[in-house]
Amino acid sequence: MVKNWQELTKLTQGASLVVKEVFTPELGITIQGEFELPRLAELNPEDQVFVQTFLKAQGSIKEMEQMFGVSYPTIKNRLARINEQLQIVEVNPPESRQQILEKLEKGEITAAEAVERLKK
Repeated sequence: MVKNWQELTKLTQGASLVVKEVFTPELGITIQGEFELPRLAELNPEDQVFVQTFLKAQGSIKEMEQMFGVSYPTIKNRLARINEQLQIVEVNPPESRQQILEKLEKGEITAAEAVERLKK
């Protein structure tokens, strides 16, 4: 019998979890070890539903306002709170000083571009 994450979250009352066994029914394979849950699975059930709804609304805050019957600031505040919990990694981190200097040395950017990038 498969249980969903929401049931697990309720049972553990927000305590941190480590999965010790994973089973793939299609392949009949069991893997044992210590696996962290994905960050989304660590959210409380209400926040999980909120994130799923946000994705379904394709990020439209206006649509979220209508679905949840709350104001724009309420949606933005909840998104900010969830974002803090998820500790989302920046996909395009800024260039390091070393990377900028290497590009300058290789002639990939001008000195003026390097100065501008170093200011950021």
